[in-house]
Amino acid sequence: MTAKSIRERLSGNEAVAIAMRQINPDVMAAFPITPSTEIPQYFSTFVANGQVDTEFVPVESEHSAMSACVGSEAAGARTVTATSSCGLALMWEELYIAASCRLPIALACVNRALSGPININCDHSDSMGARDSGWIQIYSENNQEAYDNFVQAYRIAENENVRLPIMICQDGFITSHAVENISLIDDKDVKDFVGEYNPSEYMLNKDHSMAVGPYDVPAFYMEHKKQQAVAMENAKQVILDVAAEFEKMTGRKYSLFETYKLDDAECAIVIINSAAGTAKDAIDKLREKGKKVGLLKIRVFRPFPADEIAEALKNVKAIAVMDRCEGFSAQGGPLGAEIKSALFNHCSTAKVINYIYGIGGRDVRVENIEEVYEALFNVIKSGNIGQAYRYLSLRD
Repeated sequence: MTAKSIRERLSGNEAVAIAMRQINPDVMAAFPITPSTEIPQYFSTFVANGQVDTEFVPVESEHSAMSACVGSEAAGARTVTATSSCGLALMWEELYIAASCRLPIALACVNRALSGPININCDHSDSMGARDSGWIQIYSENNQEAYDNFVQAYRIAENENVRLPIMICQDGFITSHAVENISLIDDKDVKDFVGEYNPSEYMLNKDHSMAVGPYDVPAFYMEHKKQQAVAMENAKQVILDVAAEFEKMTGRKYSLFETYKLDDAECAIVIINSAAGTAKDAIDKLREKGKKVGLLKIRVFRPFPADEIAEALKNVKAIAVMDRCEGFSAQGGPLGAEIKSALFNHCSTAKVINYIYGIGGRDVRVENIEEVYEALFNVIKSGNIGQAYRYLSLRD
């Protein structure tokens, strides 16, 4: 049965804060940092107004915020937080602890460039820097997706076969502060969909004592890391199962990634978050000229759906992988490395260029995306990749 749809005009931050209100978590521990500050700010008003039962924990830093989240989640409380950029970096130690302790915390990450130089605008260096910390990572093209992804977050993270923390990402300012039309779900339907949190093991369970975060000697450490890896593998199917239930409730379909006019495409772009919308406009424009171009937009980056992506791109002759952060490997960015690995493992013959684009908030326009497709057609025509690692829209 399709849930009641409520039309609204909201920023991405407002939409995520409303999703949190509808979920009504037990604890929020947070520290403000641009551009995610509005999320705990909005949520604190819900706490003050009695609209949620949440214990709001103001802290002195983001490290303290994630420490408090680890403590509350370990005690059996459904816990949420939000951060950006250097705030996520200050949580680094605790991100690994949350994942290794198998604590299904939900974090709203509003993507912003890491310092330095100091920059408060959008790129993905914050969440991509945390890509190997053991957190599930789901990305959002627009405000609607940010809201929908957060509604699905706990159902994924708290699944008994997963029990991992989850990070829902959206682009700083581009979606977090821009206002768009959005369809909200009725409060009761969200609450019923998410359900109550009933952890099987938690520190306040008087009938079953447990330790959280003990020293792990060499005889056990590798086995525990393997268990985390298996949980991450399990998350892929859980993400799909939860998305299928969400589609029944809302009519909105989600998967591990989205394809746009990819079926007959000769060349394609692989991209994450808001610039996918710009790329779709460029594709529509080029399709009108008879150019067979397409798009694969990553939604789930951790776990990385390598096999599925390779299958989706199997007929494409040339691919541009777009990284909104620098990997400093002298070879390109993290998404580029993942895509090339997936294609290599499937013996793909596609030519691949890795672009660094939009970092520090640099504008990405339709004309810029058209330049990328033009470069791909030149690769197809010449059979020569040329420079495989490039910057887009870099001034001389």
